[in-house]
Amino acid sequence: MPIKLPSDLPAYDVLTHEGVMVMAEEQAARQDIRPLRIGLLNLMPKKIDTETQFARLIGATPLQIELTLIRMTEHETRNTAPAHMEAFYRPFQDVKNEFFDGLIITGAPIEHLPFQEVTYWDELVEIMDWTQTHVHSTFGVCWGGMAMIHHFHGVQKHMLEAKAFGCFRHQNLTPASPYLRGFSDEFVIPVSRWTEIRQDEVDAAGLTTLLGSEDVGPCLIEDAAHKALYIFNHFEYDSDTLKGEYDRDVAAGTQINVPMNYYPGDDPARPPQNRWRSHAHLLYGNWVNQMYQTTPFDITQIAHGTSR
Repeated sequence: MPIKLPSDLPAYDVLTHEGVMVMAEEQAARQDIRPLRIGLLNLMPKKIDTETQFARLIGATPLQIELTLIRMTEHETRNTAPAHMEAFYRPFQDVKNEFFDGLIITGAPIEHLPFQEVTYWDELVEIMDWTQTHVHSTFGVCWGGMAMIHHFHGVQKHMLEAKAFGCFRHQNLTPASPYLRGFSDEFVIPVSRWTEIRQDEVDAAGLTTLLGSEDVGPCLIEDAAHKALYIFNHFEYDSDTLKGEYDRDVAAGTQINVPMNYYPGDDPARPPQNRWRSHAHLLYGNWVNQMYQTTPFDITQIAHGTSR
C-alpha cells in the first residue's frame, strides 16, 4: 500500500520517480480502509528535503499512510517559500484536537541554545505533553529526540569539543526489540551534531538503549512509558546530505573536517556511498509495523491509552 500525499507536494513527484508507491488523496478516498495517520513536525530549515526523506521511509511499507505536515504555530521559517508552507503545512494549534497513530519530531539547527532559550520552546513543551494523550507513538529525531528526553526525564545535552560528523559504526544492543527486526550486528549511520547524550544519564533515567556507538554514544533509545523512540543520528539522510553540509561550510570558510568514513578514501572529490539505506528502511518500517499492530482501530481511543 502507498503513502497518501497531495499530488502537488514536491515529494510526490520525487518519490514516484524513485518507484515509491504514492497515492493522491482522491485515490485514497476510494479505498475502504483506515490509513495510519502520521504527523511530521518539521523543524528543519530545508523543509522540502526533510519531508521527502521521511515520506520515502514511512511510505515503503505495505500499509496506507496519511502524512500530515505540521509546523510551529507562530514560528516563521526563512528557508522555505511561504506559499509552500501555506499550501501543505498546518499549524499545531489547528491539529491539537486531532489524533495521530504516529508523530515524528525532527531535528533543528539550534543545538547551541539551551532548550528554554528556543523561541518556540513553550509550544514544543505543549506538543510533547499532547503526544501523551493524542499520539500512539512518537519518534524524536536528533535535536527533537534530545528535546523529548530532556523534557520527560531531565537528561541533558552536552556540547562536544568538535562536531560529530560522518558515518559512524554502531552496534545492535537489543536484537530482540521489534524495532530492530532484520538489523545486522553492526552498521553505519550518518551523524551530524555538536552535542551528545551520555549513556550514564540514559541508564540513570531507566531507559533502554537499542543502538549505540563506541565513538558517538547512544543512538536509539526506547521510552516505553512515554510511547516514544529517540534517535540522535540520521538514518533518513540522502546519500549527498552530508556532502551538502560539508560543501556549504567549506564555501562559507567555516572550519570543518571532512566527514569521517563517508567519501571513498576520505576524498571529497569522489561521490559518497550510501551504506545505511537498507537499515533506514528497516527501522522506520519496523516502527510503522509496530504502530499498526498496537494502535486502536478507533483512533480516538488513543486518548484512553487503548491498544489492540
